[in-house]
Amino acid sequence: MATSGEAIKSVSPCHALSPNTKLGMTLAVIILSSLIPAEHWPAQGLLMAFVFAGLSLAGIELGYLARRVGLFLPMLLIFGLSIPLAQMDREAAWVWTIGLWLRCLISFLAGLWLIHVLPFPELLMTLRNWKCPALLVAMLAFMYRYIFILWDEVNRLRNARDARDFGTASLWMKWTTNAQLIGLLLLRAMERAERTHHAMLARGWDGSPKFLGDDSRKVT
Repeated sequence: MATSGEAIKSVSPCHALSPNTKLGMTLAVIILSSLIPAEHWPAQGLLMAFVFAGLSLAGIELGYLARRVGLFLPMLLIFGLSIPLAQMDREAAWVWTIGLWLRCLISFLAGLWLIHVLPFPELLMTLRNWKCPALLVAMLAFMYRYIFILWDEVNRLRNARDARDFGTASLWMKWTTNAQLIGLLLLRAMERAERTHHAMLARGWDGSPKFLGDDSRKVT
């Protein structure tokens, strides 16, 4: 039996759009937001309302959206506050900063909409059909594949650390071990990447990603 989320996804008008339309609309929103002058903030507000309408039609829950925006806003605020503090004309700097905040937030929300309505393999196929560089498409495919493997590796390293200190280490010790985990994760990622690359070359990797349904090798 389908869950409520699957039911919403199956009847969502946003999911029924073609992959080219989904990617094109997302890029159009991001480009349009970057072209609107900072002083024309009402236009940015209308564009954000349009993005929120798309998120609502896509069936994205408000709690999920709030958590993602909550993780994004602190970095955005810290970056934006550094601009007026370093400028002499504070009023003009604040106008520019607020415009930057709106542009980044609209682009972030548009990206969230895209990843929920367009599966990643279809996104890669669409980028390939748009004649994007093959190296960029391959890098995105590998990033999507191996980020989950690296996350599993992080969990294993954390479990090994907790098993050694029983979860009672001091704050300073946790910071120290976390720094060591980052270095160890980097070394393991580099070793895994080298092994994967050699294995791919042994299997005839030619630098272009292959997808299900790819007919590039068919003989005409």
